[in-house]
Amino acid sequence: MRNTAIIPAQERDLKKRVSFDTAIENTFTFAYRTLLKTVHNPESLLDVTLMPILFTLMFTYLFGGAILGNIANYLPIIIPGVLIQTCITFSGNAGTQLREDIDKSIFNRFKSMPIARISPLAGVLTADLLRYAIACAVVFIVGAIIGYRPGFLKVIASIEFMMFVGWCLSWLFAFVALTAKSVSSASMYAMLIMFPLTFLSNAFVPTETMPKVVRYFAEHINPVSKAITAVREILGNGTIGTDFWIALIGTLAILIVSIPLTLWAYNRNT
Repeated sequence: MRNTAIIPAQERDLKKRVSFDTAIENTFTFAYRTLLKTVHNPESLLDVTLMPILFTLMFTYLFGGAILGNIANYLPIIIPGVLIQTCITFSGNAGTQLREDIDKSIFNRFKSMPIARISPLAGVLTADLLRYAIACAVVFIVGAIIGYRPGFLKVIASIEFMMFVGWCLSWLFAFVALTAKSVSSASMYAMLIMFPLTFLSNAFVPTETMPKVVRYFAEHINPVSKAITAVREILGNGTIGTDFWIALIGTLAILIVSIPLTLWAYNRNT
């Protein structure tokens, strides 16, 4: 009788890390998945269409005459301000929505899949670029209707810059939301960040009329003021000045710090 030797299967080492290319591919897969959800639920885009209309008309007609005497002179001031406020608002909402999805255990099954750990987060936040683009476009459409027409190329450049700023800030808000104890706490913390950034800036009123302490914060500390000034320069004379580079470097710094912190908070919560 012949003995048959059983040869054990060759063990295969499992990769603990995925390549950068795989992480990018996973991220775009999740972004596409999120966009499909938006296509099947178009009502989710109501906020990015109605809120910019409301913000633009409300601030223009409430403050325009009181601050600069007429609406025409105020439009070059308020449109960039509404752009940044809109992007910051939706960045905060993105973090809160992400926390809500995690609390519903939607992300739990992703941890058992052979994908980059960051890709579910990055995919959702990257898909929100569409929301920023739509919101900014709506602001410019409303602005054109009431008399503000800076030029097509300037509009495109400013929208791209605002999309980048909004995406970088969304990582900060995602970290804040993931470290909060609940969805309601995440929403509250987001509001506590959004209001000083937008209203203690040069978004809606000239800083010359502010008290000294508030004016110093708005002009020298608040990065939102730099971003707004950069957009005003792009839309005004089509130039990229010092404020643009300061805003760009500042938002990049926020992104570099926020991504690992957000991933750490995500691993702790799931």
